Amino acid sequence: MERYLIGAGGWAYFQTPGVHSLISYSWVFNFVEVNSTFYELPSLSQAGRWRRLVPEDFEFAVRAHRSVTQTHRLQPSGEIPRILGGLKDICEILRAEILHFQMPPTLKIDQAAIGNLRRVIASSDLGEIRVAMEFRGSNTDLPVELIRTMEEYDIIHCVDLLKGEVPAVRSDVLYSRLFGKARYNIYQPTDEELGEIDNTAVGGKFRKVMLSFHGLRMYKDAARLKTYRQTGEFPKITRFTGLESLEEVLMEDARFPATKQDLLDHQGWKLFDLTEEKRIRAGAVLQKLPKEEYSSISDLIKDLCQIME
Repeated sequence: MERYLIGAGGWAYFQTPGVHSLISYSWVFNFVEVNSTFYELPSLSQAGRWRRLVPEDFEFAVRAHRSVTQTHRLQPSGEIPRILGGLKDICEILRAEILHFQMPPTLKIDQAAIGNLRRVIASSDLGEIRVAMEFRGSNTDLPVELIRTMEEYDIIHCVDLLKGEVPAVRSDVLYSRLFGKARYNIYQPTDEELGEIDNTAVGGKFRKVMLSFHGLRMYKDAARLKTYRQTGEFPKITRFTGLESLEEVLMEDARFPATKQDLLDHQGWKLFDLTEEKRIRAGAVLQKLPKEEYSSISDLIKDLCQIME
């Protein structure tokens, strides 16, 4: 394997006082997926500034503007070559190998759509830039003809390894956008799930692995996997273990009074450190609460202490 890249979808929320967020992000990660290009293309000078802010070996991937797949829906038109030409310029400035296409779930992958894809790719001069395609709503059941077309044009099948998706197209690059199994990106992968992702990445004999985290805690999740890769062990999530760890997690944003169901819905997805070596979901403990409503965290922890003695 030439490179094993771990990062997240964007750097805007990676805040360090007094430091540009992309600079501080690049101190921790060696890869980022540029999400903003899905909504608005930056100027070439802006793209050049991004490139200059990061180390020489830092890698970008770029998301294609939504007009390509959602407005024009890959229909060959005069606009598509212009937009792809602009994206190519940005990729070249950033030295990005991957241009990501997100296909909408409303797009039926039929003969006409596959034909449009062939015409768009064949007529686009992307040079050394590789296309990675993600099919929202049908990413695990691709038509045979689509697979053949993607193989012919060396298109990467972008999957979510956290959802158990497996690339249907053979490729030397594994590109995964990691959201998880819950709606609205509200998901935190367990150590076991991250370990399975690493096993898939290492066991697939890929030339390059590119993992882009997109969950609610994407930076922390990416850092946990990076730490595991470096040390062979997963780091703790909090300063404490047991119920003290759970209390620290709940104190982040839990509001009281709260019903047991509210706590399960809004806090149950989070992980806490049961022991130094083991992390579990808060929901596994919160479901044991005897009361239907709690006025405070201390009230909740008191009941759990009695249950877990």
